[in-house]
Amino acid sequence: MELITILNRCHRFPGFVYQHAQFSADNKSIDVAIRPRTGSTAVCSRCHLPAPGYDQLAERRFEFIPLWGFFVFLLYAMRRVDCPRCGSVIVEEVPWGDGKRTLTKAYMLFLARWARRLSWKETAECFRTSWDKVFDAVEHVVAWGLEHRTLGQIDAIGVDEIQYAKGHKYLTLVYQIDIGVTRLLWVGKERTIESFQGFFTAMGQAVISKICFVCSDMWEPYLKLIRERCSEALHILDRFHIVSNMNKALDKVRAEETSRMRREGRDPILKKSRWLLLKRSENLKDEQQFRLRDLLRYNLKTVRAYLLKEAFQQLWEYNSPAWAGKFRDEWCRQTMRSRMEPMKKIARSLAIIANSSSTISAPQNCYPAASWKGCTTRPKSQ
Repeated sequence: MELITILNRCHRFPGFVYQHAQFSADNKSIDVAIRPRTGSTAVCSRCHLPAPGYDQLAERRFEFIPLWGFFVFLLYAMRRVDCPRCGSVIVEEVPWGDGKRTLTKAYMLFLARWARRLSWKETAECFRTSWDKVFDAVEHVVAWGLEHRTLGQIDAIGVDEIQYAKGHKYLTLVYQIDIGVTRLLWVGKERTIESFQGFFTAMGQAVISKICFVCSDMWEPYLKLIRERCSEALHILDRFHIVSNMNKALDKVRAEETSRMRREGRDPILKKSRWLLLKRSENLKDEQQFRLRDLLRYNLKTVRAYLLKEAFQQLWEYNSPAWAGKFRDEWCRQTMRSRMEPMKKIARSLAIIANSSSTISAPQNCYPAASWKGCTTRPKSQ
């Protein structure tokens, strides 16, 4: 079966004919010549309607999907049309290309699909192309998807950020996390109020007004803007982020107290105790549990911070929002008297949450972080 027959079966373009296929002079690629079908009319690339021909440009090369390890190029001399509707001479529209891009639509879709499975660098290496071409292909496919996507009803969204470079450079990601539907809706540069505001502008008030649940971490710009733009939605602060922030606060208390004890010449009681305090008790080995039991006998700030952190875990066992709120308020009062600034910072954040429409998600919540949190790791591989 000849190559022309295969192309006609897989990629047939109305109004055009595959003329012939041959190896290039260096035998590293296959050149496939294309000509307009006899009697066909060129299409204006601006208004997308047929228009009378004007002249013909020099032959262009469009990179196609590689075949049997050979590069494949489509060769075609673009026509220009004298479009009466647009009132100017314009280059024709061809079904396999997009504007001035040198990659065919089929090849861009091919690279973009592989870029979902591999990193962009690995995709470029596998198909002997450049990272820039993979980027161009993904950009084209994403732009087409955004232009043709149907948002429909969005009941729940998740907001998070990822670090994409050194120096505290972040991207803000917004996902739809409805039951049965998890997809990326929007990406914004940095994690600021101005950046996050771009999501609400892009979605429009008609979509935003129908959102019932918002899941995010405790980053202040998120909390403030969500209170303003989604005032009717239930704002869920998931267990993952709260426990993570509490562990960071505990670790900071431990590090500060370790440095102070070292300066005072005291015994290094807290040496190598970091993971004893941060791990869940059921994940500790027997010897670690014995050492933790000995450590808890000391009257240290680190021990008090650990006990506060462990006491807070009782919150997840409440089924009644009212009793959970009372427990949270009592925990905040105790923590504010602890003289440990990192832990007091957590208590102040929880107090702000108590005065808003936010709620802290328990494991039985309909929209837990586990259902979508893993999605934010995918962009990191690119």
